[in-house]
Amino acid sequence: MLLAWALSVLNPAPLSLRRLGYVRQSGLLHARSRRCRAAWAPHLARARGVITAAAESTRQRRHAVVLGSGLLDDVPLGDLARLFDRVSLVDAAHPWPARLAARRNAKVALVTADISAGLSGSWTDRCTSADLIVSANLLSQLPLVPIDAHEARGREAPPRLGAHLVDAHLAALDALARRVERVCLITDTVQREEDRTGRTTDSRDLLFGITVPPAEATWDWEIAPFGEIGRSHRLIHRVNGYTDWKAARR
Repeated sequence: MLLAWALSVLNPAPLSLRRLGYVRQSGLLHARSRRCRAAWAPHLARARGVITAAAESTRQRRHAVVLGSGLLDDVPLGDLARLFDRVSLVDAAHPWPARLAARRNAKVALVTADISAGLSGSWTDRCTSADLIVSANLLSQLPLVPIDAHEARGREAPPRLGAHLVDAHLAALDALARRVERVCLITDTVQREEDRTGRTTDSRDLLFGITVPPAEATWDWEIAPFGEIGRSHRLIHRVNGYTDWKAARR
């Protein structure tokens, strides 16, 4: 927890987004990613592979936009910068790994935005001018901060808030897919809790009841290995990867 707090304090971000809790969430994710580096490695490699495949299948390569760029662990930034004239990284909080990567490459720009607001705001100008848009392990995360904000005020979140935010993001991707050449989506869909015998002891729908079409690539992400949340249990997420969201929606 001390590392997560330190990362949150040191991470630059607008005060409005800091108050909403996005910087704290970014710090928690950053700390967990470092603790679980070995367990996350196969998932991150698969995610980067899906994004690279989508990039290589895009004919026009002027501009790529990554929504939910975060730590860049799951983003093949080198491949994107090699293939495209420019790359925009969009997130509510850009941790230091992303800021340093952007400083090293003149093609890369950071865009700070509350993506949970859907297809709105000035950052969408960068999306509609893009050839490739990637939503990178973002969809299931969108409801977390808004729901936590309600609970922090001692109020129960609206029962359909999570579903609304997930549905709004998918609707935004659908709208963008009609304007740009290619949209790539990577998202976790279901969480299962396993004990050391491999028995599923609990499961949770990470998309709040919103369904997505079958994916061309699926895999398991051991997001919390044994010892992270308890000695006898671990959390595994099922992940879908779509190199062409428009085709998957047909």
